[in-house]
Amino acid sequence: MRRLSRRSLYLLHKNTPANVMKNRIPEILLLLLLLPQLILAQSSQETIVGNKHTIHSDILNETREYWVGLPDSYDHVTVQNKRYPLLLVLDGPSHFRYITGMLSSMSAMRYGTRRIPEMIVVGLASTNCERDFTPDKIVTKRKNDTGGADQFLDFVEDELLPELQEKYQLSEYSILFGHSLGGLFAVHTYLQEESNFDALLAIDPSFGTWDAEKIDAKIEAMSDRSFDRYLYIATANWGTRNLGNRDRHVRFFEALRKRNGSDLFRARLEYFENEN
Repeated sequence: MRRLSRRSLYLLHKNTPANVMKNRIPEILLLLLLLPQLILAQSSQETIVGNKHTIHSDILNETREYWVGLPDSYDHVTVQNKRYPLLLVLDGPSHFRYITGMLSSMSAMRYGTRRIPEMIVVGLASTNCERDFTPDKIVTKRKNDTGGADQFLDFVEDELLPELQEKYQLSEYSILFGHSLGGLFAVHTYLQEESNFDALLAIDPSFGTWDAEKIDAKIEAMSDRSFDRYLYIATANWGTRNLGNRDRHVRFFEALRKRNGSDLFRARLEYFENEN
């Protein structure tokens, strides 16, 4: 439901002494009765964040939804030939709106701080995170369909990205954002010898099945070409519930640093002790 206008909020929260507040009850009730009309009057001013699209994947044999948020300058006459980096956001319904808002605030032409370049944001909907974001088949008592990350990556790079390149003014620079299992997928993408992504953001990646032995095996098998990409891993403080996952992040990062073996290391791990 849309928020009340500034004028309406002023009427509700005007500095009125508590001992006379009871005398304002009729006015407040009247305002609440008028609320639907206030909302209707403001509907024409609604701000739309992104446009919804669909793509049918032959690789996945299913149709996926995605949302596209364009920069403020995208249709500006002075930058008609400008091309923009791509930020692909996994779990789009959960993360697309607030990430688009933050990017707009930090980069927009008129009202932004211009701390970062403008980007085209694409939020991709998930239909089965357990299948699409997990690189390895996990053996469990119950039946599962884990281990489909390579197939999902083929869909992203061979079907989705070409469609986006054809439809929008994209540069050749692409960033992938993933949280939790999506973060695991981002790290998996980073480790590939070939990738269309130049930078990967893994927010609290779910390393629950990556013990020290598996981490070492994955880093040993990786190509040096991965080090040409940027990798950022953020770890939050969930308390004791997340200690194992956090420790695996550190274990992976230190093994990655050791494997790099040079002064040029484009990876970073950041622990947010005061964030859950």
